[in-house]
Amino acid sequence: MGFAKVPHQVPTRDGVSPSCVVVPGPHWPDCLSFLAERIPAVPKTDWQQRMAQGDVVTAQNQPVPPDAPCTPGMRLYYWREVPFEHEVPFPVGIVHQCEHLVVADKPHFLPISPKGRHVQQTLLVKLKRLTGIDTLVPLHRIDLETAGLVAFSVQPSERAAYQRLFAERQVRKVYEAIAPVRPELNLPLRCHTRLEESPHFMAMHTVPGEPNADTLIELLRTFIGPNGHPLGHYRLHPHTGRKHQLRAQMNHLGLPLLNDRIYPVMRPEPPVTQAPDFSKPLQLLASQLAFQDPFTHQRRHFVSQRPLPSCPGLLDDIE
Repeated sequence: MGFAKVPHQVPTRDGVSPSCVVVPGPHWPDCLSFLAERIPAVPKTDWQQRMAQGDVVTAQNQPVPPDAPCTPGMRLYYWREVPFEHEVPFPVGIVHQCEHLVVADKPHFLPISPKGRHVQQTLLVKLKRLTGIDTLVPLHRIDLETAGLVAFSVQPSERAAYQRLFAERQVRKVYEAIAPVRPELNLPLRCHTRLEESPHFMAMHTVPGEPNADTLIELLRTFIGPNGHPLGHYRLHPHTGRKHQLRAQMNHLGLPLLNDRIYPVMRPEPPVTQAPDFSKPLQLLASQLAFQDPFTHQRRHFVSQRPLPSCPGLLDDIE
């Protein structure tokens, strides 16, 4: 399937940007037949209804009827829909907004961008609706389960320069986490490991070889958890950005994060009809971002307003 950048004349709808599919050749008698075969996850009757409602358009934002001729190179735009989504019951925060950047304070359980079963319940769509800015693009990513800071560019012409800061590791990131305590570990410590995809879907694991993941780990304090066991409040400074780096490295050290559904043991995803257990968020927070702004030349420093620990009963200090 070919996808292309969305031109400005095709607008967002309720915060959702249109998707684009390109007709590759002269093999379909009409646009309805093409869409039904190319994107079979949507039943042909649904495509017919969408097209009748004007929900499939050309690059000029003109409705495409079901019997419209299907020509090679033609671009068809549509707005993704999912049967239903579970509403994430936590507000999206905005810690900074200017002509260059929007920095959001993401709640747990909210994915960043539309994908799979998530469309409206995503940070990007919610931010577009909150700010009215259709040109927002995330400059980096954190896991769906992780809360905290995510930066978005406002101006398309500035996007590459901001993305380069993240790609070249010129952004200082700080995370906070809740995990068990191992008194025998000599903290703070630098964790250098090699992470690769494990045979299990989604998970990363530590393997021998040249390290590709580097994190400084500090223990800030210890306290009694809800089960009566001591827990630690950690500050994590990643110097690299591997997938699941903090979760996998903490697990490698015998410090799996509280409420982690992947480490140390993968737990099955709930069925689509069942909402996540919102009472047990992963205890990981992207708490700080800092960098030199390439356009204002100011030193930017953003701090999340979502403190950890966030689970009830985790505030009884034992130190």
